[in-house]
Amino acid sequence: MSPYDPSAYPPFAVTVDLVVLTVRRHALCALVVRRGEPPFQGRWALPGGFVRGDEDLSGAAARELAEETGLCAHDPADPGNGKGAHLEQLATYGDPGRDPRMRVVSVAHLVLAPDLPAPRAGGDANGARWAPVDELFGTEGPFGREEGQLAFDHARILADGVERARSKIEYSSLATAFCPPEFTVGELRRVYEAVWGVALDPRNFHRKVTGTPGFLVPAGGTTTRQGGRPAQLFRAGGATLLNPPMLRPEV
Repeated sequence: MSPYDPSAYPPFAVTVDLVVLTVRRHALCALVVRRGEPPFQGRWALPGGFVRGDEDLSGAAARELAEETGLCAHDPADPGNGKGAHLEQLATYGDPGRDPRMRVVSVAHLVLAPDLPAPRAGGDANGARWAPVDELFGTEGPFGREEGQLAFDHARILADGVERARSKIEYSSLATAFCPPEFTVGELRRVYEAVWGVALDPRNFHRKVTGTPGFLVPAGGTTTRQGGRPAQLFRAGGATLLNPPMLRPEV
């Protein structure tokens, strides 16, 4: 290899940003942290951080996920182990002006998990909370217009992550990542309703999900945790693609 001068090239950094989605109180929510340092000090942002010199992108995303939420990422090499949050690479963002400090390229990741507890702030964050995505997409927060805007280009990253989740649950079993290991059809329906933002007919939904091969597997029990009559419990089946797909209703 011919010699080259590294100083002849402009320096840049690589970060990972996390779109962490869960369903809380029947609403699709995202994890946001309040920045404690410039730039955008005091503004809400997606969790994330700089990639360390000794780690790859997936390792950096898994580390940030553990630091921000206490969650471990599900190991795709061990499909039989249902523990851990779903973690997948979303997209790369490299607009030259996206970070005022220097040239920063961010590799965003999408994280899906069941109803999660109150988050804890870490690193340079002054606070953390679950916020309904509809609130984050608004132009004004509880304390004014600027406070309601996400830092950097995180509004775009969040929008891309939400759309990925909305489209992917149409043709894959990804919606079960929002559910506990054993769940009812009603609980799964409320996931679809929260992610899509629409109301679904309970009978039609039950017929579709129980009639899709490999989507759901009976868990061998019932529960009354949702009130009313005992409801049958299911687990996610082995299917990764749904045929026919669960198409989003037009609104």
